[in-house]
Amino acid sequence: MLHIHIKEAYRYFANAKETLSKSSIQYNRFTDAKFVSEAAGIGYLAALKAINAYLISIGVSESKLPESVEQYRDYILKKVPHNGKLMSAFNTVYENLHLFAYYKGGTGVKMVKEGFENCKKIIDMMAGSVKKSTGYFDLSDDTGKNLINEPSVRYKTKRSKRNPVLRYRKNA
Repeated sequence: MLHIHIKEAYRYFANAKETLSKSSIQYNRFTDAKFVSEAAGIGYLAALKAINAYLISIGVSESKLPESVEQYRDYILKKVPHNGKLMSAFNTVYENLHLFAYYKGGTGVKMVKEGFENCKKIIDMMAGSVKKSTGYFDLSDDTGKNLINEPSVRYKTKRSKRNPVLRYRKNA
């Protein structure tokens, strides 16, 4: 049952990247704030799901899981190995994805990209920690597909004489 939480974190992360790929890029900013906001919210939840999975693996009951950012920070400092690296990644995800992109509508490509890179870092760190604490971890879903491979994305360039537009889209 425990590995389901990490699988869910990877699934949320893949969904966030897919949602983000629906917005094109122009002048180093995503052009559709709605998709950026949606993707940022989903990405932030992916990081929280991964942290929750680790906390459950070390014996924290689901009813005692953190409910606020301050509680997450306390749990990270007290119960998680590599808490300096994790705290740094968590703060970046919280600030870039949750506050700036989700709540304030930020669309800067570098800011969002940094948030997603740190989100992936959190999920990978927590997946490794869950594996160490339980001795077992399988990242394949019911069909045998590996969940670590999030959808690959690439930049597609559309050029006009006046406005070069980059599109961020999922590879087929």
